Amino acid sequence: MTRITTFADPEATAERASVEIARALEIAREQRGVAHLALSGGSTPARTYELLAGALEEWGGVEIWFADERCVGPEDAESNYRLAAETLLRGIAIPSGRVHRMEGELGPEEGARRYALQLHEHVAARARGLPVMDLIVLGIGPDGHVASLFPGAATLTAGEEALCLGVTDSPKPPPERITVSLAVLRAAERCMLLATGAGKADAVSAMLSEPSSHVPASLLRRERLTVIVDDAASPGPIDG
Repeated sequence: MTRITTFADPEATAERASVEIARALEIAREQRGVAHLALSGGSTPARTYELLAGALEEWGGVEIWFADERCVGPEDAESNYRLAAETLLRGIAIPSGRVHRMEGELGPEEGARRYALQLHEHVAARARGLPVMDLIVLGIGPDGHVASLFPGAATLTAGEEALCLGVTDSPKPPPERITVSLAVLRAAERCMLLATGAGKADAVSAMLSEPSSHVPASLLRRERLTVIVDDAASPGPIDG
């Protein structure tokens, strides 16, 4: 069953999300000695990442990954890696070798190919041969997209052997991107979806309705999904 909590404003939402992420990393590290965390870009997760830097005291054993990336260099203002570097990474002590960025500057196909190899090499396969992230943090677009998996896109029907996919026709600029596959999202121990603002309320509501390729977020595994929203993005009366 999907866990949904709502808070009065974006700051309270980010505070709760940072605490839950830290707790999930601690549990994974206690159980297996390593914790794999995948990040997304966007304005909603940014404050969460800033708070997360202080929410987890010890970052030993944590591996940082990305759910998607624009095909730009790591210093570009559009880069998800840059967002993480300026919010989370600058506030923690973590070796660069444990931060696995998507090489967007290589283009969608080569960047996706190389990231799939990294996933195979570093993340244990525990679900049908798929590498299993301990937690993937996701935002949601007004159209219901997650990572760079957009409504009706062919990437949604990629087979389970596809770990990472190149996108050449994103409806949002820039058109070229790299994204983990839906199979990787569904294989994760847990996904956490964050949404704030009235502009996301319809998307959150649609995500909780019947699964549909027109709302990619609705295809996530409900029993492994945590949704944290503010009042403005809330789809209706839910637990706080």
